[in-house]
Amino acid sequence: MRNKITKIALIILSASVLFSCSLTKRVPDSKQLLKEVDINVNDKSESKNEEVTNQLYQIPNSDVLGLNIRLHLYNWANPNPDSSYQAWLERKPNRHKRYAALLSEKQVQRLGKSFIVSGIDNFLKDVGEPPVIVDSLRTQRSARRLNAYYFKRGYFRTKVNYTIDSIGNKRARVTYNVKTGRPYIIDSISTQIQSSVIDSLYNKTKDKSVIKKGKQYAEADFTEERDRLTTYFLNHGVYNFQPNYISYAIDTVGTNYKANPKILIDNETVRTQDSTYTRPFSIYKISQVNIYTENQNGEERTIDSASYKGFNIYSTGKLNYRPKALTDPVFITAGTPYADFRRTLTYRYLSNLNIFYYPKIIYEPDPADSTGTSLITNIYLKPKTKFDLIVGADFIHSNIQDFGIQGNLTLLMRNVFRGAEILSISTRGNVGSSRDLSIQDRSFFNILEYGADLKLTFPRIFFPLNTDRIIRKEMIPSTNMSFGTSRQQNIGLDKESFTGILSYNWTPKRNVTARLDLLNIQYVRNVNPQNYFNVYASSYERLNDYALQYQNQVDPNYFAIDPETGETRLIIEEGTDGFINDVDNSTITVTPEDYRNINSIDERKQRLTENNLIFASNFTYTTSTKENILDNTFFIFKTKIESAGNFLSLLSRLEGNSNTNDNGRHTFLNVEYSQYIKTEFDFIKHFDLRRGKVLAMRAFAGIAIPYGNANSIPFTRSYFGGGSNDNRAWQSYSLGPGRSGSPNDFNEANFKLAYSAELRFNLFGQLNGAVFGDVGNIWNVFDSETDTDYTFNGLQSFRDLAFGTGFGFRYDFNFFVVRLDFGYKTYDPGRPENDRWFKGYNFSKTVLNVGINYPF
Repeated sequence: MRNKITKIALIILSASVLFSCSLTKRVPDSKQLLKEVDINVNDKSESKNEEVTNQLYQIPNSDVLGLNIRLHLYNWANPNPDSSYQAWLERKPNRHKRYAALLSEKQVQRLGKSFIVSGIDNFLKDVGEPPVIVDSLRTQRSARRLNAYYFKRGYFRTKVNYTIDSIGNKRARVTYNVKTGRPYIIDSISTQIQSSVIDSLYNKTKDKSVIKKGKQYAEADFTEERDRLTTYFLNHGVYNFQPNYISYAIDTVGTNYKANPKILIDNETVRTQDSTYTRPFSIYKISQVNIYTENQNGEERTIDSASYKGFNIYSTGKLNYRPKALTDPVFITAGTPYADFRRTLTYRYLSNLNIFYYPKIIYEPDPADSTGTSLITNIYLKPKTKFDLIVGADFIHSNIQDFGIQGNLTLLMRNVFRGAEILSISTRGNVGSSRDLSIQDRSFFNILEYGADLKLTFPRIFFPLNTDRIIRKEMIPSTNMSFGTSRQQNIGLDKESFTGILSYNWTPKRNVTARLDLLNIQYVRNVNPQNYFNVYASSYERLNDYALQYQNQVDPNYFAIDPETGETRLIIEEGTDGFINDVDNSTITVTPEDYRNINSIDERKQRLTENNLIFASNFTYTTSTKENILDNTFFIFKTKIESAGNFLSLLSRLEGNSNTNDNGRHTFLNVEYSQYIKTEFDFIKHFDLRRGKVLAMRAFAGIAIPYGNANSIPFTRSYFGGGSNDNRAWQSYSLGPGRSGSPNDFNEANFKLAYSAELRFNLFGQLNGAVFGDVGNIWNVFDSETDTDYTFNGLQSFRDLAFGTGFGFRYDFNFFVVRLDFGYKTYDPGRPENDRWFKGYNFSKTVLNVGINYPF
């Protein structure tokens, strides 16, 4: 391992020296490359403070892990490919004339601009980065900007100077020295408010002011306070209030580093056609709420109207909605003070319905009110089409399919029962190609999967009891009922599945979502359980080895000669089942350890071939601080708890023991149902390191504990390790459990820990790079597995955490990202204890992962 590390270090050192020599290749002789920038604030370095360095107009060229890759790309380009081409034409007599006679003069000149001649150079200059040349004018502007930066933070006597020092061949360092002096502290706060209404509202909220006595002056606090007051006034009846009505006067003369702010709030400015005047602000009330819509199905253009709980509803053509469906999403009501947040809530709710295009909400003065303080609210709703047909297609690749084509067809029906409901009927199909040895069909498209789904969405909580006090309508609740069925052919055991879900969704507050699956029912039927040992080849090989070990006791009819290899092998399924039964009945005498292992193979076969009935309920809570898709500093926390089998267990107790199978397990519709409790925690955190660099981290923990009617977790609810969104040094299902060395084709367990960290950076243009590290594993715990290599055994099992590292590339197409990751096994717990580190560190053992969008 030492030799490998030494070689890597020498390669890195050699590359660094080589790259370093070409840094100043495009720097003019009289100029200097800005190589370093130092910022010293009160004799303390702030060079690594991104907020401070962002004030500079010039910073050194970008780097990736210390290498100026984009600068090198720019330097490799020929700065004047056109001139070089012309010089090449004239270098030999008659060359220009000969090419012009052959191609024409126009074509000769066009050749000089072609990709073959100048395209590569232009590409390198486009994706590269020109050298940052020291500019004294920009350095002066940077110094002034640093001064302003600290001035805004209360250092009103800041002084900034700078020096430019040569540090080698055409390279320079710029050092900024900042002396801030003492900061100014907020002292007495006064107000000058012209409108009595505003003065009264201000006194009610001044205790929540961002500007507080004893706090260091910060210009950002005054901006935040202006926005806070504006929002407060708008939400408490002051119509048309704007931030520019608020200003500040700061007294710092002779105050001994005290800042005495005065908050100035002007009267409302009213602009008419001929003049402008000011008047005190007033509290406005809503006098009417009118909702306008139309019936797209009818040709009749008469106006249909209705009144419902103080709302006036108008429709062009016959009203096609129940009034309650239109008024429930509206939070603006007649007789209440104007509040801007009610308009925002109404926009969100109406948009969330997916029934209308983006609505328009317009306020206008009520001409019937002589005081001029009443508003009429007009809400305009343009319905989307009643029916939508959505067609989709995709190419897929997975651990099962080498290549697949997936298609889906969805019919969307809006306002099904005149209550803004949406009915979705969809079908899907997938044909794929697999070279898996368990699939006897050798044609190219040899696997098939198809299914259908029906989903009905209600824009409210659909429940016998009134839930308005618990889940208020401003939480934008909805109910989803869905039913689905799917069938696989030539995929594993060719499963058939049927699902039914009744779920409730709501948003308790901004950036927080909640989901309750009151009923989540899944029935999985294995169509071809006899195909088990063809699919799970590793289990078959282990069983075959045991059969050959005790061949003198095994019925010869259990074996056959493989025509390709000439080897003696167990026949699937007669030989495998016969051998297992003979061992279990002691017809074949084996050692106790071999008996346990053969029994374990049989138990896994029985578990994975049995039909599953999962009758569960679960609750999911998600909170996020992400503001938009460009936000790179945020966290997402998601937790989920699920319970299965309790309702069916209650039914079984009421019926006595009449519905039990040969194993003593309770059944429902002749299917042994699952019973377990499961919980998960998922945390994602992103740090914006500026200049295109982002540090992303994810931590996950999940456990599913069987009890009552089950001693293991259904395969569909268990955990696996590896894959493009997990530990990328292992393929899907190829990690764990524990230190067992992944003995099965599809390894799964009921307890999982995982942690990933990824540094993302821009290489050039839309191409980004990443280096990553993934830690984690799966274990069996509290179930039927007893082998300590598979189970979690306390703190000592943390030695079983697998560690994978690697690098990757991402190309951003704006609407999605294509990802290519190269993973390497850094620490493999499946290997012998003293032989686990760096055994997967060569290109022949690279694990390649292809994915869409980021893994977390």
